Amino acid sequence: MLLIEANHIKKYFGDRLVLDVENLKIYATDRIGIVGANGVGKTTLMKILCQKISPDEGVVKLYSPYTYITQLQEPEVKIISDELASKFGISNIWKDSMSGGEKTRFKLAVVFQQESPLILADEPTSNLDMEGIGLLGKKFEEFRGGLVLISHDRHLLNTLCNKILEVKDGKIKIYNGNYEDYLIQVREEQERAEFEYTQYVNEKKRLEEVISEKKDQAKKMRKIPKRMGNSEARLHKMGNQGAKANLEKQTKSIQSRIERLEVKEKPKEESIIKLDIQDSQKIHSKILISGENIHKAFDSKVIFKKAEFAITNGSKVALIGPNGCGKSTLIKMIMEGKAPIRRAKGAKIGYFSQEINNLNYDASILENVMETSIYNETFVRILLDRLLFTKDDLHKKINVLSGGERVKVSFVKILLQDINLLILDEPTNYMDIKSLEVMEEALKEYDRTLLFVSHDRKLVETVADHIMTIEEKKIKIFKGSYEEYLDKKKNPPNQETKEIEEQIFVLETRLTELIGRLSAPSKTDNTTLLDEEYHKTLKELKRMRACL
Repeated sequence: MLLIEANHIKKYFGDRLVLDVENLKIYATDRIGIVGANGVGKTTLMKILCQKISPDEGVVKLYSPYTYITQLQEPEVKIISDELASKFGISNIWKDSMSGGEKTRFKLAVVFQQESPLILADEPTSNLDMEGIGLLGKKFEEFRGGLVLISHDRHLLNTLCNKILEVKDGKIKIYNGNYEDYLIQVREEQERAEFEYTQYVNEKKRLEEVISEKKDQAKKMRKIPKRMGNSEARLHKMGNQGAKANLEKQTKSIQSRIERLEVKEKPKEESIIKLDIQDSQKIHSKILISGENIHKAFDSKVIFKKAEFAITNGSKVALIGPNGCGKSTLIKMIMEGKAPIRRAKGAKIGYFSQEINNLNYDASILENVMETSIYNETFVRILLDRLLFTKDDLHKKINVLSGGERVKVSFVKILLQDINLLILDEPTNYMDIKSLEVMEEALKEYDRTLLFVSHDRKLVETVADHIMTIEEKKIKIFKGSYEEYLDKKKNPPNQETKEIEEQIFVLETRLTELIGRLSAPSKTDNTTLLDEEYHKTLKELKRMRACL
């Protein structure tokens, strides 16, 4: 069943053509993910499709009732059923005092309560934790109807979508399949474009060489010998003229073939991001950050009770957990660096927060990044280019940029500073998918310690080699990937094994702390006693590991 039909759509912002859509049809079986860079018109397209705004040209026919969800507007319905309120873990009445995550959950509950045959959702995962995103994904999977989704959550796009609609340069293109299928098709298009460009360049070069040869032949035509008689000279001249005319004719024909060649533009080559930091800037302590006997409470709400943790040098730690569990509190405590949190001597922290308070709004993008960069301008330009900033963009002032663009500049500025510990608090919010993938690539190449808070499952899966969680007022660190972490949660060890693993964790934490203190002892440390404890702890750790 046809739900929406759009024909000859054009939308201008001032004199700039933002959207130019020839034809688009959406059916009841379509589950479409809309992707594209920040500011290309994804939200504008969705609003045109559901007739929230009108196009400057063209016609949109809406054949079905729909439900539209956006993060920027309150829901029209302010009361939901008790059943849905229970499923989404919220009150059944809308309240302005709700947290961002609770408001998003309420709006989603409203969507599924209305049971429309078509849902249009603009970034529905904003402010949701992983649990909320998982619930959303499950409800969308159960939904039987048309779905149009704008999201930078690649896991969600892979799970839900059977089509990907890309918005680029005002045009749209539809790819069949989920997001991974879309990436494969885009890569094949890139390879095809590179092949066709090479063929075009080679053929043009070959024809130009033939023209050059013909012109050389014409130049080498023998002149009339001085001793030749008039009649012979006339015949010789006539022969040369005929040959020259023939060569000129061939040259023109080849030139015409060159002009008829379909011009192929050179595909843009993506520069490799390699964060090649000098070894002299590394910190050599085994433990970069640790904490013992951590207590934290806000009034009667206890966040941490006798908690402890240790982050090893060079690890990439993803701090995950539901909203309100204490992730932001822990990050703030680490940034303060006060007891009971201990930071290694020489630790240089680069901290990204949603406040984006590290930018000079009256300076340009390039000026902001170069102000503190330990990399040269060429590399800075490469990274900014990969994040979809053009040469002209680099000289724009920060105060004219969108929220997503400011996030990207802030991230680059922090990443390229002289730091050995990078802490990121939800760095992917407001980023388009392409920029998010570039960030991922940069963080994979980053060879210093990384601690990041994120609800983006794909980012956690790709980058993290340790998973930090806050459970029952304790801080736990799992050594391994997110996939291994989930597998262990699904197949928990028996009680005896669990107790041994907990003892091993305590011993490992203590051992790494001892190594750190031995490598950089303070004035109050007795290195002899520390060394004795180190060997005892190591011996006990080996014994416990043998019990598994």
